[in-house]
Amino acid sequence: MTVRTGDGTWVVPTHRAVWIPATVPHTIATSGTVAMRTLYLKPRLARKLPRDCCVVFVSALLRELILHTCTLSALDRTIRWHSALIQVIVRQFDAIRVVPLQLPNPADPRALRIAGILSENPNDQRTLRGLCKAAGTSKRTVERLFQEEIGMTFVKWRQQLRLMHAMRLLAEGAKVTHAALESGYSTPSAFISMFRKTLGTTPTAYFKADVRDK
Repeated sequence: MTVRTGDGTWVVPTHRAVWIPATVPHTIATSGTVAMRTLYLKPRLARKLPRDCCVVFVSALLRELILHTCTLSALDRTIRWHSALIQVIVRQFDAIRVVPLQLPNPADPRALRIAGILSENPNDQRTLRGLCKAAGTSKRTVERLFQEEIGMTFVKWRQQLRLMHAMRLLAEGAKVTHAALESGYSTPSAFISMFRKTLGTTPTAYFKADVRDK
């Protein structure tokens, strides 16, 4: 799944979840075949969760708890076994681990124009200087805006955009080479290296693990 809010974009692979705080307007798009389960938490149960959207790893236990809970109606704390189930789920939040699959949006219109150009075509090979010329701004200004507004260099932001786009293509069944080149990587090995650096394994091993776990 790809979740978008006014603040950014999150890619949610298989066996991961996205935490979306209450009142945050968002859209969800899917790549490939997707089955989604949703838990709605009362504010007092979400105190240990981040205040911003994030992608998190779902343990085998939490996955089964979610699947079981979604077969029930709303849980009622006055029912003893409902209360026990709620407590077990909430305790799982103590060990929740955030997955680095977020792409924040800059707020300034000049940087946002650059972000929009690349989001439409992650394979755009123009340098930042060339992109700035097309967007009517300066390279130095855009570099400063990305660093100040989202705490990330433009180079890092572009790398993250390409990685997330490649993951969407892989989820749709694309081969690693096709996903890498379509996302702007010069070689498949450059993509595999970035993938391993971010997620700790290769794309092939990552998606094979997802198939085994289904």
